[in-house]
Amino acid sequence: QVQLVESGGGLVQPGGSLRLSCAASGSIFRLNTMGWYRQAPGKQRELVAAIISSGSTNYADSVKGRFTISRDNAKNTVYLQMNSLKPEDTAVYYCNINIWVTAEEYWGQGTQVTVSS
Repeated sequence: QVQLVESGGGLVQPGGSLRLSCAASGSIFRLNTMGWYRQAPGKQRELVAAIISSGSTNYADSVKGRFTISRDNAKNTVYLQMNSLKPEDTAVYYCNINIWVTAEEYWGQGTQVTVSS
């Protein structure tokens, strides 16, 4: 079993910044993909950004140039630095880990990000 604990959400004004963190614990193998998804009211959950063990990253077009995903493998933690936030970034953000060896996938509980003046 793997547990994911997220932190860092909140209310921010348009143009502001937030940093999300997600710490993983449990049976985590070295080779995995960690990522952030988001779900706005009435919309499907969508990928925001993902990063594999080697550090390669992938971003949704809507956040390229504004968001940066990073990870600390020693701490089994993934971060999402969100800059130049827009009202349309408002959503519940979920941390995700996909473990290659076991093909298991786990989700965090979600953290609310609200961008509003």
